[in-house]
Amino acid sequence: MFASTKLAVKYAIFALIATAANIGAQDLAVRAYSGTGAIVASVVVGTGVGLVVKYLLDKRYIFRFRAANVAHDTRTFALYTAMGLATTVIFWGFEFGFHHLFATREMRYLGGVIGLAIGYVAKYHLDKRYVFHTEPS
Repeated sequence: MFASTKLAVKYAIFALIATAANIGAQDLAVRAYSGTGAIVASVVVGTGVGLVVKYLLDKRYIFRFRAANVAHDTRTFALYTAMGLATTVIFWGFEFGFHHLFATREMRYLGGVIGLAIGYVAKYHLDKRYVFHTEPS
């Protein structure tokens, strides 16, 4: 198998793991709190959980990144998060769009999964170009 194919398969598996963590955290959050703003709060919680899971997997197994120190890792995570803002708009657009159109939990989650899949493809290219190529300063 080509190295690029192995990388794509690993990236897809890690995207699925992060997606499961995101949707699972959303589901737990909405079960724990069902008041005003519960859907938005659950999506924010899920986004945060998915972000951390994906960062840890990507930096170690996809980009084989080793931070020089805690400050370097913190700057890298901040840049990783910033690159995720545009892809988060895609993800949230699909999730909230499906929620608005279909008004069911299952369809909202399906929209979230579709949005995450699209976003992760874009995020890989952003991370490769802007996040994990940098040298510590």
